[in-house]
Amino acid sequence: MKDAIIVGGGILGMLTARFLHEAGMKVMIIDQGELGKESTWAGGGILSPLYPWRYPDAISRLSQYSQQHYPALCETLTAATGIDPQWIRSGLLMTDANESARAQAWAQTWGYALQPLSSTAEMQTCEPQLAESFSQGMFMPDIAQMRNPRIADSLRTSLRLLPIEIAEHYPVTGLETANGRVTGVKLGNEVFKANNVILTTGAWTGLFPEMQALHVDIRPVQGQMILFRGPKGLLKHIVLHEGRYLIPRQDGRILCGSTLEMRGFDKQTTTEGLDELRETAYAIMPALRDLPINNHWSGLRPGSPNGVPYIDEHPEIAGLYVNAGHYRYGVTMALASVQLLTDVMLGRTPGLDPTPYRLDAVRTPTAEFC
Repeated sequence: MKDAIIVGGGILGMLTARFLHEAGMKVMIIDQGELGKESTWAGGGILSPLYPWRYPDAISRLSQYSQQHYPALCETLTAATGIDPQWIRSGLLMTDANESARAQAWAQTWGYALQPLSSTAEMQTCEPQLAESFSQGMFMPDIAQMRNPRIADSLRTSLRLLPIEIAEHYPVTGLETANGRVTGVKLGNEVFKANNVILTTGAWTGLFPEMQALHVDIRPVQGQMILFRGPKGLLKHIVLHEGRYLIPRQDGRILCGSTLEMRGFDKQTTTEGLDELRETAYAIMPALRDLPINNHWSGLRPGSPNGVPYIDEHPEIAGLYVNAGHYRYGVTMALASVQLLTDVMLGRTPGLDPTPYRLDAVRTPTAEFC
């Protein structure tokens, strides 16, 4: 009998396993594939919402807490595993200033530096490889990134160094409940018993009947990305243009993402997606025309109506918790989300108000989600 079984081995599940182990619980984590190889691996790792002033305050709260605590986590993981997640303060450059007043008001409220750029010369000084057609923008110097495959590898390795039971390539087929309480998870004809079950199952969360009964609206949203291989330092900052972005890595790789596609659980990449991303990348940074595209992949985001995740205990099944629906910002909000859920589970006073993340909280769908 486990104190807790975590279903879903992305960044949320792996962090939950660490946090609950540190609290003295006997923990098991189960994934239908390999830990960290779904949306956690596939994302870009920008540690901020792309246009943060467009989102509810509930997202800013989770993002800010996580931003503040990631450097210490990365140091701890690097020391324990030798795998550096490559936390870098790259800064975020946006190529327009149409929402400048709204952005400045948000930045002042939340304590972020935001610098207006009002000429082509200022834009080029900030990012020399930027296309000369951009004549105004905004720059947030404190925004950081992590390299998704490396944070996933580091977390996975850290769990294997701890007395945490790991079951990979085990699709959970259902939950076992009795007398209004969860008692375990089903894997075919086998049942693994636990006092608590935490669903960190991302885009697959909405498939559980227990979530459907509560109208928990989490849908898979495909995102395709491409990767250029260039010399180190060619691109200095994360660049955001009309919802698409370029992300520079330490070794010279440059990511371009990403598409937003409602195609169910289909993860196939498409020539249309490749063409769209390539042309966007060239429009932002013409020098990319001279670089090869080394990779093209996709992942499934756990879309929720307005991007605010579900972080709560099931109201009718004691011991059943969910932490899912982070849409494009699972890595961005992960640390705070896991801290909030574990505080609730362990009966501690949460550092963040849990109300906006309740399963029954009203979430007005955005046009993007509809």
